[in-house]
Amino acid sequence: MSKLVKTMITSLVVLLVIAIASLVVVLNVAGENEKGDAQTIDDIVNYSYESPEITTDLADGAFVRIQFQIVTDGKETLKEVEKRDFQLKNIIIKELATKTEEDFKSGLSELEQVVKSSLNELVEEGEITEVYTINKILQ
Repeated sequence: MSKLVKTMITSLVVLLVIAIASLVVVLNVAGENEKGDAQTIDDIVNYSYESPEITTDLADGAFVRIQFQIVTDGKETLKEVEKRDFQLKNIIIKELATKTEEDFKSGLSELEQVVKSSLNELVEEGEITEVYTINKILQ
């Protein structure tokens, strides 16, 4: 083989090794960032707001007493949610007024999602990451 062919093959092998090494580094760094985005249980507890119990009537005349745990993404968002307590109650009461007893038997995921999206529209800084139903009594 000529000297030129040997040099070209060596250069291609070196470039290939560098490309593979770069790919491995990029994938590992991206994987670490995704792991860091998840909230720890301590963060969830520290940045969550427990709503007051709300008792109201439903569209079919039944009554419900319900309470939520609202998880935020940080301390500033938590403070804002605490200040917007009256708006939270308003959102919940308006949404519950359209529900029936059967809606509560089939699950609360839709209600939690509506509360989450409505609150996210209100907060100016940060976001609501999750809404959990922590107490529900249907009469």
